[in-house]
Amino acid sequence: MQLKQFNQWIILPTLLIFVTTLQAQQNKPITIDKQATAILPKVIEWRRYLHQHPELSNREYQTAQYITDHLKKLGMEVQTMAKTGVVAILRGGQPGPVVALRADMDALPVKERVEVPFKSTVRAEYMGDTVPVMHACGHDSHVAMLMGAAEILASVKKDVPGTVKFFFQPAEEGPPGTEEGGAPLMVKEGCMDNPKVDAVFGMHIESDIEVGNFEYKSGAFMASSDWFTINIKGKQSHGSQPWKGIDPIVVGTEIVNALQTIVSRQSELTKAPVVITVGKFHSGVRPNIIPEDAVLQGTIRTLDSKMQKETFDRIRKMATTIADAMGAKADVTFENKTLVTYNDPVLVKMMVPTLERTAGKENVREREWVTGSEDFSFYGEKAPSFFVYFGGMPKGADKSKAPPHHTPDFYIDDSRLDVGVKAFCNWVFDYAKAVGSKK
Repeated sequence: MQLKQFNQWIILPTLLIFVTTLQAQQNKPITIDKQATAILPKVIEWRRYLHQHPELSNREYQTAQYITDHLKKLGMEVQTMAKTGVVAILRGGQPGPVVALRADMDALPVKERVEVPFKSTVRAEYMGDTVPVMHACGHDSHVAMLMGAAEILASVKKDVPGTVKFFFQPAEEGPPGTEEGGAPLMVKEGCMDNPKVDAVFGMHIESDIEVGNFEYKSGAFMASSDWFTINIKGKQSHGSQPWKGIDPIVVGTEIVNALQTIVSRQSELTKAPVVITVGKFHSGVRPNIIPEDAVLQGTIRTLDSKMQKETFDRIRKMATTIADAMGAKADVTFENKTLVTYNDPVLVKMMVPTLERTAGKENVREREWVTGSEDFSFYGEKAPSFFVYFGGMPKGADKSKAPPHHTPDFYIDDSRLDVGVKAFCNWVFDYAKAVGSKK
């Protein structure tokens, strides 16, 4: 055979196969977009079912089974961890990295006031009490969108680069009492390993961002959440003779007021915000008895590790000094609930174009940091992470009147959940393209 004939019969067909494969990979996002639009009715159905059947943190048994049944039908490897968490693995047909996609599953002890056909009337046990239960933070929509992404990615498995791990996480709102749970337990039990995750993505629907829009921040995005407890020891006395006792309630009120000066007078707020909130103040059993003890409990939100430590030191010093000055004693303890949710700047730069292509450049914007917290932050300790806000406010609604999260009136428009599904799927393909093929 002559060299010219060899080129025609060997080189040209090989080149044609390469070009065809490249075109197929480039067209994959278009295919995903069409599939996400087609699957939207199912995603809405899943979300509304979950909304009507909410479960509290670490008690998401039916939710986990609902998700597991779906994933097994897709032929995925499925395992349970962190009590009720579900982790599924999809091994793609092309070489590539390991990408994790996360959704949280738990609801809150809130009574729903929104009159929708799928309104929750569920009641459950929480810390010894029977309480109403509601998806008052949108976790039902997160689960539904990730279920949709799992179905689409499974349908194009042969084209998926690398491996995709789907995290359906329990107890994001915090496990009850002294139980372990949430992202820390997921990480502890190995969700980020075997195979080791190269990058992890997540999103949270927001009731005051217009439907279909994305907002993000590079670097520190959401605050760490720390809880503090101040136990005050006074001296009991009859209510008619306060001079014979040391009133821990009066001591406590002085401490509550003084703590706010840490924020207003001692913290460099131009560097990063700080929030100190006392949410519980318990003392006494009768109106005519000055009690011996009082307990204050609250939360601290910081976005800078140095400021976090400084805030701890200032709270401890202020509480103990005020108590000593009034003849009482104060003991201060701290408990870390979440870390700062940190969006890896390199990953953000790579993946923001994916959001812009998915939702339209005009519907993606960078925002300021947030004093709310997210235990998604624990995944970011193990791999580069990117967490974004996704809009659920009806188009044209007044942002200032949007019902806040964790309230009985919380409401989201689920008509554009397909945009979230697309983002999950496109992140998988675009991240692999950005970092190059590797296993």
